[in-house]
Amino acid sequence: MSSSQPSRRSFLQTAAGAVAAPFILPSRVWSAETAPNSRLNIGFIGMGKMNSGHLGNFLGRENVQVTAVCDVDTNRRENAKKKVEDSYGKKAGADYKGCSAYNDFRELLARKDIDAVVIATPDHWHAYIGIAAVRAGKDVYGEKPLTHNVHEALTLTKAVRDSGRIFQTGSQQRSSKEFRVAAELVRNGVIGEIKTITTSFGDPAPVYNLKEEAAEPGLDWDRWCGPGPLKPYNSALSPRGVHNHFPAWRNTREFGGGMITDWGAHHIDIAQWALGVDESGPVEIRSPGADKKRGAQLVYANGVVLTHGEGKGVSIYGTEGEIHVNRGKFELVLGGKTIHKFFDKEVDKGTSLDREVILTEREFLKDAKVKLYDSKNHHDDWLNSIKTRERPICDVAIGATTVISCHLMNMAYYSGTGFKWNPTERTFAEGGDAKWLTRDYRPEWVV
Repeated sequence: MSSSQPSRRSFLQTAAGAVAAPFILPSRVWSAETAPNSRLNIGFIGMGKMNSGHLGNFLGRENVQVTAVCDVDTNRRENAKKKVEDSYGKKAGADYKGCSAYNDFRELLARKDIDAVVIATPDHWHAYIGIAAVRAGKDVYGEKPLTHNVHEALTLTKAVRDSGRIFQTGSQQRSSKEFRVAAELVRNGVIGEIKTITTSFGDPAPVYNLKEEAAEPGLDWDRWCGPGPLKPYNSALSPRGVHNHFPAWRNTREFGGGMITDWGAHHIDIAQWALGVDESGPVEIRSPGADKKRGAQLVYANGVVLTHGEGKGVSIYGTEGEIHVNRGKFELVLGGKTIHKFFDKEVDKGTSLDREVILTEREFLKDAKVKLYDSKNHHDDWLNSIKTRERPICDVAIGATTVISCHLMNMAYYSGTGFKWNPTERTFAEGGDAKWLTRDYRPEWVV
């Protein structure tokens, strides 16, 4: 990363030096099993709907302490600060004022007492803040999609490796049993040789075309745009006040990647886990043609074709059967007969997801030769990795492979043309345009 502001280094040094000693709650507030000085101090960056959920989860844990929040919107920032202080105050039975709130994430990262951060900003900020965080010595839980483009995925991965920090990508489906079992079934040949995969999610993103609205009081819109272009403000991108929905910045090429990078980063991730291509990716990307919203395909070295279409989430078809999996949904078909299924509680009465998945595992994976990483909880897995210094279930490199595949699919939609890809060199093998791999950055926020 680079910055056009020559004072940035001095700013960070000043901010770090100005930080007061960490605020520690009295030991009586916490369980006897967790001493105050053994807890992990965490900061949260980007306080929209996603991080609101993460924040609530971590506030309920005795082994962590939330010490800071950051958002460019005053309302969201102060609301998050209040949520933290109310929660800890309730535990203490007294007022608590130990959570700092920042507009500039660099001030939060400059704090030496903060051990780790959870980043849930809009996509165009993921790489820049993630790189700054690991360089500042923080372990990171970074929301998916990992980055806004291919260049950022590679740059962030290198920064994490150079820093030695732990980085968990927020692709939490890997920590859900139905997805792991589905992937293990594929990896152990239960449905035979894999031929095709269908992943089901929404549309690619259009170009930003929203009308300008009056500026939101208390919102630092220039900083919100950050590495992306400085576009006219519209409340669809950064809603007024504290909101409880997922804003439409996801549906802009400038700040997101449509549903290809939003839900695609979940379902393509599971498909690639099942195929065992976490370290590579597709070799060819096929376009359905100009102005299409479905039909793009990723072709892998083993001949498997993944199609973006309509379906049940992730549908994997082999020579001996098929597997369909989505959140809270699972189906195994062998020889044209459904063996285990829970997809619709109104239809599949008398059973449950747990029952069908557990029975499948007992029957078909008891002596499996391939056993995948078994994570019961994505947050727990991250915290455990911070303790052990072992890579988490969705390490940055896995998040990079997944998001690169998503970006490649978007390129096929945006350009209306297909091309071939070198998954080892992470560059075009035939066709394509190197400009698609990166973006034009505003000078202060170059990745």
